[in-house]
Amino acid sequence: MLAAEQRASWERDGFFVAPRFAEPGVCKAMLERVTELCARAETGADVANALRMPEPALRGAPGSAAQRTSKLFRIHRHEPVFNAFCREPRLLSLVSELLGPNLDCFLSQFIFKNPGALGQPWHQDAFYFPFDRRPQVGVWLAVTPATLENGPLWVLPGSHRERIHSVVPDRREHAQMGYVEITDHDMTGERPVLLEPGDVLFFHSHLMHKSTDNLSRGMRAAMVYHYGEAGTVDRTLELRDFTLNDWLPVLRAGAPVAQAAE
Repeated sequence: MLAAEQRASWERDGFFVAPRFAEPGVCKAMLERVTELCARAETGADVANALRMPEPALRGAPGSAAQRTSKLFRIHRHEPVFNAFCREPRLLSLVSELLGPNLDCFLSQFIFKNPGALGQPWHQDAFYFPFDRRPQVGVWLAVTPATLENGPLWVLPGSHRERIHSVVPDRREHAQMGYVEITDHDMTGERPVLLEPGDVLFFHSHLMHKSTDNLSRGMRAAMVYHYGEAGTVDRTLELRDFTLNDWLPVLRAGAPVAQAAE
């Protein structure tokens, strides 16, 4: 259950961190599995609905497919490790206290921030979610350390109380497809979220956040899940002719939903 300080941080700041939430073996297994999936995706092999996005700044770079990858989407149905963590009872207990007892996981992405990769400008996840219910909850698992040098998340505490702000397209060279930037808000008070492997950041979908470029020699990696209330009307495909969302029931009336056979 939510500790009093977690609840206070959520209401005041729009986020909280659960340190050492995942075991080291979980992070190791995720990185190994996603590296395999990236290699398969780069060759055009079947990856069961996952979608790989190359890192624009690293196209053609030497090394593995994972070293040329920005994000791998739609893996929350993948067994064993990604689906298992998506349904982790301790995790769902915390999210359900924020959103209620009927939950779906609708989006997942493994995020690589390889050396030389650009960060993502200030944005709110809710901008990408044209839904009839709010908020949603993002769950950001640090798979490797997030340091000032390798491009951590930065958040603006309290900005979860803001409306969804207008944005402009990210015009930087090598910007990732779909990146946008909030330019009509003062970001004074921004704060880096420095994490160790296994730490989890829980954050409100209206929270303004960004990441910075990776200036280190090592990779920063994270696994991110997004949860919403069951029954949410999702108009992404209708309005944008494309969607990365895949609504997977995980909790009903506070009870886990069994994984259906794929």
